[in-house]
Amino acid sequence: MQRQMLAPRENWPAAMEALGFRYHSIDGTYWDESRCYRFGSDEIDAIDDATAELHARCLDAAAHVVARGRMDEFAIPRAWQPLVAQSWRDFTQGAPQAFSLFGRMDLVVDGVQPPRLLEYNADTPTACLEASVAQWDWLQAMRPTLGQHIDQFNSIHEKLVAAWQRLLAQHRAEDTQQPARLHFAAVADSDEDWGNVDYLRDCAMQAGWTTFALPVERIGLQRDPVGGDAGLRFVDEFNVPIERLFKLYPWEWLVREDFAEPLAHALAVGSLQLIEPPWKMLLANKALLPVLWELFPGHPNLLPAHFTPEPLGARYVRKPKLAREGANVTLVDGPFSESSDGGYGAEGFVYQALAPLPRFGRDHVVVGAWVVDGVPAGIGLREDDSPITRNTSRFVPHYFT
Repeated sequence: MQRQMLAPRENWPAAMEALGFRYHSIDGTYWDESRCYRFGSDEIDAIDDATAELHARCLDAAAHVVARGRMDEFAIPRAWQPLVAQSWRDFTQGAPQAFSLFGRMDLVVDGVQPPRLLEYNADTPTACLEASVAQWDWLQAMRPTLGQHIDQFNSIHEKLVAAWQRLLAQHRAEDTQQPARLHFAAVADSDEDWGNVDYLRDCAMQAGWTTFALPVERIGLQRDPVGGDAGLRFVDEFNVPIERLFKLYPWEWLVREDFAEPLAHALAVGSLQLIEPPWKMLLANKALLPVLWELFPGHPNLLPAHFTPEPLGARYVRKPKLAREGANVTLVDGPFSESSDGGYGAEGFVYQALAPLPRFGRDHVVVGAWVVDGVPAGIGLREDDSPITRNTSRFVPHYFT
């Protein structure tokens, strides 16, 4: 992996906005094509293999947690644990209501050791639009400069469309009378979230779904006229029943909302499907990291991780079990420590062996490896002058030869 400094295209903002990537300069510089990363095909193969292996081991860990009743260690509310377990069983049986679209693994890729897992963003991963169509558009534009034979580890778009098509085929096989209707939601005031949601919605429309979008704040509860004792159903702002909902809204928030009880009931009786499904709470939780190390000690793609810091000595990273965008992370390297701010940590922390990110000048780089419908689909890279990757980190495109 090598970094190359480049002259940005003169028209790059217009090119990005034409793709729907309108938040390219959020917080100053976000999309950064003044540099790119070049890989060899053997390095890409190693990332591809590691991503597939890690996803499989994460599924093994989820099965273990459900079978051994360890959800308390994940701070999953007791009232939700039976639903998470049932959702997992549905997934293992191929039931469409447990369909999982995607996730993003953050990896340390230093060219010396095998790629190693930092965490799995398995519930509400962002930077999908950037990793998919934005950096692919950049690659096509840069072929005259970088060479006609360059390629990119990026089949994210094709796999997203195919995943939505697979879910649509399952829906039509089960119920030919009901319309193929899919709602999309995120918080109202996040340009970045809506950029990702609009892109995923576009993929679903390409796959044949009829789609609707609305802010989470406008989802309502309505008395179901034919629901009997079921009572309530979720509806959009036009009182259209919501039967399938892609939500870019974390599960750890959903289970603590005022509407958590009717939500759990709707999921239990099958009147509502959420994407991502409840079982993804097990993967989108950093308590997964100690469980993985416990089950697969010494695995080359894992870092040692525990629920207490003592086994790791004086070099470790403390992470909240539930957090977003690098918040409340503390790096400890002997006498040196660095922390990020945030409002997370009430559910507890995990401790992972320190594995410094590769550094180029002042910048640290992390590789985000995408999993779509259970298989590796591509990568996106983010840079930061801090060793803690945050929501302000810059996205940098890549290619391989």
